[in-house]
Order: sequence, then structure tokens, then C-alpha cells
Amino acid sequence: MTDFSSLSADLMEHILSLLPIPTLIRATAVCKRWNSTISSPAFTSIQDRTQTRPWFFLYGLHNTSSKNHQSFAFDPLSELWFRLPSSSFPFLSPDSSSFLGSHGFLFTTAPSFSFSPILHRLSTVFTTSSLHYSRVNPLLGVFYANSNAPRFIVVGGVRFIGNLVDIEDRLAVEIYDPQFDSWEICPPLPADFRSGNSSLSLSSALFGGKFYVLGIYSCFISAFDLEKHVWTEVQTLRPPGVIFSFLISCRDRLVLAGICNSPLGPSFNLWRIDERTMEFSEIAIMPQDLLHSLFDSDEDDKFASLKCVGLGDLIYVFNEEYHKGYPACVCEISRESGKCKWRRLPPLPIPVNEFHKVISFCSTVSLHNILQGREEGADEVQPMSE
Repeated sequence: MTDFSSLSADLMEHILSLLPIPTLIRATAVCKRWNSTISSPAFTSIQDRTQTRPWFFLYGLHNTSSKNHQSFAFDPLSELWFRLPSSSFPFLSPDSSSFLGSHGFLFTTAPSFSFSPILHRLSTVFTTSSLHYSRVNPLLGVFYANSNAPRFIVVGGVRFIGNLVDIEDRLAVEIYDPQFDSWEICPPLPADFRSGNSSLSLSSALFGGKFYVLGIYSCFISAFDLEKHVWTEVQTLRPPGVIFSFLISCRDRLVLAGICNSPLGPSFNLWRIDERTMEFSEIAIMPQDLLHSLFDSDEDDKFASLKCVGLGDLIYVFNEEYHKGYPACVCEISRESGKCKWRRLPPLPIPVNEFHKVISFCSTVSLHNILQGREEGADEVQPMSE
């Protein structure tokens, strides 16, 4: 066998690039050569471009004690859960009523709008100029327009007036440009969404230059054009038997995922959506044994705690109830054949607390962010631990 240290730099870099991020973090401690290779801007750039399988993040919030907050991340490449140190996420506090994540960033919108890159430095928190309309539980997306700098779109949400929730105000859409620290006001959600305009009753997906919004229960759907700043006509997207559904952007397709009543009983289905006509075609059904493994009761509302998020080729489905330990599964859509492969995720690393609120989302993870955080200052906590 050839001595590994005698391999050319290009070949060693290629071999290391096939490793999952948690293994690469440990590999930086093997020797100076490996550390130099893995930490180089060229290598991290290649890694961030090629290993784009989204991680599944789960944040559990406790209403009265921040000590009971817990954060977890699942890496689909290594098939491992990681417990994330709570101190790494400054937004996790008893007042995190409007904490959310999207496309590589963590956000909070109340009392001010702040954001932080996922798995970055403890101190890397940016507070923006004030939103024109303060809001709680909005929809939020990250997109790039004619530059490498991200822009944030904030849609819907509710605000409090005299300690009462104002459900009548649809709130204008706002788009943030970090380069100028400015918010642009755009038309609000169509009036059809008036009765439910927060992320608790809406699902969203960025696809093809548009920000799609779907009523989880109403099945109303409309799209905001990110260039023209106009909403499309509201339509109804309800395949036969659908009880509730979620909208997901899966690389080259827009996917609808949800629970529906079928002649054989409840099922969890995936449909591909034609964004031009809003017509749908079924692409997969979750195996019944896998679906039933997420629940252990015969109550009519047993599926109410079901949540679904996805990005790229992966769709994660999980139960946000404590008594089952927050079980989850994932569906992988093949890029070549379009076929779906379902599997159960391993249990969360114990101990797992009981949470009053569970926040989940998918995001690609940047090796550059993690390594930069480790290098900048001795106060940095290790970004991940098993």
C-alpha cells in the first residue's frame, strides 16, 4: 500500500473532500498538513459547493427555563445526530417566540430583527435597522439577486396591539438588503390569507425566482415575484383527500407533502407541482409502517403534531410530541431516476427534554463558517459534539 503522506496534494484533497463535515473537523487535528489542506479557502469552497445535502435542525424551547433549551442537528452524510451547545445560539431564550431558521441563517424578528450564520462564532449576531412593521412568527426566505450578498424576505406574521394579537392586518412584505441596511416595503399577502397569516398556519418555499406561500389547512397558494414584486392570483392546491400539507423546494421541482385520507386509511404523500399550472402528480407515498412508527395513538388528531421540512433532495418528516422522543424520518429523491427512498432517522441523543415549542428547518452547512469560528478567539465553543 502507498503511504498516505506520499500522495499528491490533489489526490489527498480529493479523498478528504469525500468525508462528512464532522469527520473533517476531527481530521484537522491529525497533522499540520491535513489541517492546512482542510482549512484552505480552496478546499472549503469545494466542500461547500459539492456537499450540499441539507442538514436537519431541531430546536427545543422551554417556556420557563432557558437551561432546558436543547439544539440538535442531523447530518445525512454521516447519518448522525449532534447535540449543539445552547450557548452557540444567542436567540435561544425564554422570549424566543419568533425564532426561526432558513438557508444557512438563524433569525429573530422580535423585539428587533437580528440574524446569525448557522454554526458560526458566538458573537456573530447582526441586528438590522427596524422593520417597518414589527411582527411575530412570519415566513422568511433568503435569496440572492444580482450579487453574492443575501437578501431576506419577510412575509406575514402577526403583531400585538394593546397586548392583543392583530389578525386582521396582513402586514406588508418587507425585503432587507444588508449592503445598505435598508428595508423595502412591498405588497402584503393577498386578502385570502387574512385569517391565517403567520408561520403557524402557512408554509413557504423559494423556487424559480418566486416566494411561494401555501395555507397549510386552507390550501390557498400564491407566489411573490422577487423581481417584479407582485403576487400571483390565489389558487387552491388540494389533491384529493388532503387534510393538511407543506410546500417544499426540492432542487429542480416544487413539492407538496402532506397527510391525506385514502380508501386504505391515512397516508403521507408527496406530489410534484407544476409551478405554471399548479397541477399536481403523485411521486411517492410513505410506507405505512414508517408512518405509524411516528405515532402511538388512535386519536383523530394524532397527526396534528406532524411537521415537514425539506431542501435539495431530502424531505424530513417528524413528530414534535415529547412522549415519542420527537421521532423523524427522511425521504431522499434520486436526482437521476426521481425515485424516493424512505428511512427512519436514529433517535435523538439522550437525554432529551420536554419542550413547549419545537422549531425545525433544513439548511446546508458551511465548513468555512465552522472552521472560521474555531479560529477566531479562544472563547469559541466547539460547534458540534456527539
